[in-house]
Amino acid sequence: MEPAGPGTTVTLRDVAAASGVSLSTASRALDERGTASRSAAAAHVRKVAEELGYRRNSFASNLRRGETRTLGVLVPRLSDTVMALMFEELERAAAGRGYFAMVATSGDDPEDERRAAETLLDRNVDGLILATARLDDELPKRLRERGVAHALVLRTDGVSPSALGDDEVGGYLAVRHLIDLGHRDIAVVTGPSYTSTGITRLTGARRAMKEADIKPPEEWLLAAGYGIENGFAAGETLLRRDGRRPTAVFAANDNLAMGIIAAAHRAQVTVGEELALVGYNDIPLSSRLSTPLSSVRVPLDQIAGNAIDLIVNPGKEPRIRKSLPTLIPRESSGPPKHSAPRAH
Repeated sequence: MEPAGPGTTVTLRDVAAASGVSLSTASRALDERGTASRSAAAAHVRKVAEELGYRRNSFASNLRRGETRTLGVLVPRLSDTVMALMFEELERAAAGRGYFAMVATSGDDPEDERRAAETLLDRNVDGLILATARLDDELPKRLRERGVAHALVLRTDGVSPSALGDDEVGGYLAVRHLIDLGHRDIAVVTGPSYTSTGITRLTGARRAMKEADIKPPEEWLLAAGYGIENGFAAGETLLRRDGRRPTAVFAANDNLAMGIIAAAHRAQVTVGEELALVGYNDIPLSSRLSTPLSSVRVPLDQIAGNAIDLIVNPGKEPRIRKSLPTLIPRESSGPPKHSAPRAH
């Protein structure tokens, strides 16, 4: 069967005729909105369509139904490994449900976030997925008021549909792990106070310490950004030679943990021996560091599927869906070394 020549448009009617099936049968076989039929007839239609060079104009057919089968995803930045991985999982989950995902970045400024969201809405997306939500963010509220289908991912404002990890449980697991190893001098470096992740991971860490009757100095509970440079600055503060040092640190993401590793190297403190360290998210690099990093693994694939379903099936409960994290222990966390030099 010869494909159509240049400039020739192959129609659905052409595919149906060449396949020897009705127009409706051909349409169902080539419909990309759901799970593809595995019947012999459908497989034959798809094979003929491929040989003819047929391309289904899903955009036009969806517009006739008042939808584009496209979802907009808004992230602060794609240079952040977690956000890049999150988008890949969202893209995969969307495709599995017959949707296409497009991404826009906004940084951390609420006004830039609003403009990026409007840009996606101008593309007639069927819904928005936001990985940018701040606790003081007005955008989710505006989307609710306008009736725009949306879901928050990784973070929540406690009101809009949200898919995220159970960050309080994750913070608890990280610090409980350090306590179980014998540590009591534990510091926590968490994310910005305007994020639900920053607050709830710290809440979980505090709960674990309270259970063990541990009362860390307030200067050991640091709120930072989520970048490596934030972790480095926090590490220099915690490991300065003129003060009491913690024997263990829970860093509320792996970037922060890597910054602390760099600060420890500068301070000549050995991670895994003189300083135990646990990160969060378990990005691929974590296990490949010279001292592999203990980290709390978040099921991004499950979170992505929940986020897509919150838009595709908007009436389904619960509206805020939390996935359980898992602690992955590696060489960076270890028991306190009583012989380690301590500054006084």
